[in-house]
Amino acid sequence: MVVVVDEAQNLAPEVLEQVRLLTNLETNTQKLLQIILIGQPELRELLARNELRQLAQRITGRYHLSPLSAEETTAYVRHRLRVAGATADIFNRFALEEIYRLSGGVPRVINVICDRALLGGYSLDRHRITGPLVRNAASEVFGKRFTPPWLPWVGTAAVAVALALASFGLWRLQPWRWAHAPKVTSMHAGPSTPASARATSPPAAAPGALPGAKPDAVSAAAGAQAAETLSGLLAEHSSDTTTDAAFTTLFGLWGIHYAVDGTDPCTQATQHGLACLTERGSLGQLRLYNRPAILMLTDASGGSHEVVLTRLDGEHASIDLGKSEHQVGDGELSTYWMGDYVMLWRPEAAPVQTLSAGMRGAGVRWLRSSLEKLAGVSDPGPASDVYDAALTSLVRQFQRNHRLAVDGIAGVRTQVALAGALARPGSPLLTAAHE
Repeated sequence: MVVVVDEAQNLAPEVLEQVRLLTNLETNTQKLLQIILIGQPELRELLARNELRQLAQRITGRYHLSPLSAEETTAYVRHRLRVAGATADIFNRFALEEIYRLSGGVPRVINVICDRALLGGYSLDRHRITGPLVRNAASEVFGKRFTPPWLPWVGTAAVAVALALASFGLWRLQPWRWAHAPKVTSMHAGPSTPASARATSPPAAAPGALPGAKPDAVSAAAGAQAAETLSGLLAEHSSDTTTDAAFTTLFGLWGIHYAVDGTDPCTQATQHGLACLTERGSLGQLRLYNRPAILMLTDASGGSHEVVLTRLDGEHASIDLGKSEHQVGDGELSTYWMGDYVMLWRPEAAPVQTLSAGMRGAGVRWLRSSLEKLAGVSDPGPASDVYDAALTSLVRQFQRNHRLAVDGIAGVRTQVALAGALARPGSPLLTAAHE
């Protein structure tokens, strides 16, 4: 038996002594009671008291949970949003930085600040939570005003700039020179310098430049090559990697319009017969589903970017940044992508439901006819609408062939993979193998 005591730092020493006596319950082979004490840091100070040394000596394991780091705080907030059904990053990069700064990485405080910030965003009809909104939320939670982290530096920087300008002006004027400068009584001009001698020589070409190539052209070519790395692309197109820009592109691939100021993206998708799939997976999983998807990327500075994956060819991936499409290596893409994605697909009927043995209806009939078509059954006859043993076998075979969990149940993942395998003509695909 296991006894878990939460908030153990509030127990009196007499009660903890009774807890120690309970640990004496045992047989010749094992303890009858396992006790776990959970509490705040004050619990360590309590157990360090001299009168509780016998209890402290019986503790076999001690674990201290430290506050979350900045990266862990960002991952924690995004995970909670995904579990709640969010299809995009609601907190921008500056908001996440403020959450970590104001909470110190303590999950309980993170929850309170985020909850208040979301309420503030709702009351202001904001779809994105920014740094000022987080500071206002923290001010309401803690009852004191919070200023931006850069504000204390503004005064210091202003003073430093003023001193620098004053020093520069004084150096240019150099009034001490005029007080002692000798007077000039005559001036003799030497022979004029020919214009050809005054002409400046052309700058040296950059290393590796072609003979005759202009320096501007060389530098432009080098810049274009550097921008084709994923890091450079994200920095160059940061304004095109927002949630609205990504959904505009993804909806466009399906031939439908995305209303930026309308309802949430998944509701708009449902109105056009599509459905959202929000998951954390891998490029292999996306190859299986064979549909374009929005990938949530995080750059080296912690900034969030949402790009549309439009093609997977071998070891390369094509991403759409709103106004242009670029090709990057899938290894480099994996460096910035932690697996979160949103994908659109076209279900047979809405709402999407899991199909299992014993069920019947139009969804079961579609499942049977689709699997028989994929299996190459020449004359299947009228499709039965009963999920029987034969259909269970077909589902298992499909799951086995497509590296899905083989359970004979047609859940959302199985249906998405089946819809991708039997894609309608003209629908967007990731790979050309199924076209």
